[in-house]
Amino acid sequence: MTLLRCGRHEIDLSSPCVMGIVNVTADSFSADGRIHPGAAIAHARRLRADGAAIVDVGGESTRPGAAPVPEDVELARVIPVVEALAADGAIVSVDTIKPAVMRAAIAAGASMINDVTALAAPAAREAVASGGAAVCLMHMQGEPRTMQQAPHYADVVGEVRAFLAARARACRDAGIEGDRIVVDPGFGFGKSVAHNLELLRRLERLAELGFPVLAGLSRKSTLGAITGRDVGERLSASVAAALAAALRGARILRVHDVRETVDALAVWRAVEPWTELQLHKGLQ
Repeated sequence: MTLLRCGRHEIDLSSPCVMGIVNVTADSFSADGRIHPGAAIAHARRLRADGAAIVDVGGESTRPGAAPVPEDVELARVIPVVEALAADGAIVSVDTIKPAVMRAAIAAGASMINDVTALAAPAAREAVASGGAAVCLMHMQGEPRTMQQAPHYADVVGEVRAFLAARARACRDAGIEGDRIVVDPGFGFGKSVAHNLELLRRLERLAELGFPVLAGLSRKSTLGAITGRDVGERLSASVAAALAAALRGARILRVHDVRETVDALAVWRAVEPWTELQLHKGLQ
């Protein structure tokens, strides 16, 4: 059994679990933002009922070209949602790059921080280390406003793997234990379609780092490039991508469509039970 320690919670990651996306924004790329906290809370509760093990709450869009959100605005969007869901007993992740938001979210009951900058700021590492939450360290080339202009890699898998290994070491040096760390290759964050597909094909190389891998491919533009579908028509492609990631070692699948992904995983498990290799791939 592989356990991820998230504050007062533990998550069994011996087989993949689903993280449901809750955007408390007006400008999410998937057009599913709910700027009113009450609507976001209701949506998160539906995702939990549909089978989400974790709900990931974000108050600042990180889509390509997104503009920063002031700290006070992000806090006003996120904290009421975290408080309500934590009171329900939910495992709540908060998608933020701001140390002050991290501290406030953990104090409000968040069990995980999801940082697209991989805790680059020393104050962010301190907030997570002292707060006891888990952390997801994501790779991004550039920053949201410019990351998709001209992404370039000599070896995308090797470079992303080396970055995540270095960030995990920095976090451990800051006092964040290894059983609180998740890594994310950052599909769509400073990567072309070809880069994203190469990372997905070779996701096992990231799982070999020894930390659970989070895969977030839901509704992304790479799926649109493959299928020709608009963002609201990528459900089938998103489920297929999630299963492909799980097969290659992903243990947390970050998705918009929780019920459909949970059902797909259930059928897959019933037809093709997890072997010891699949259960422990990259996590020995």
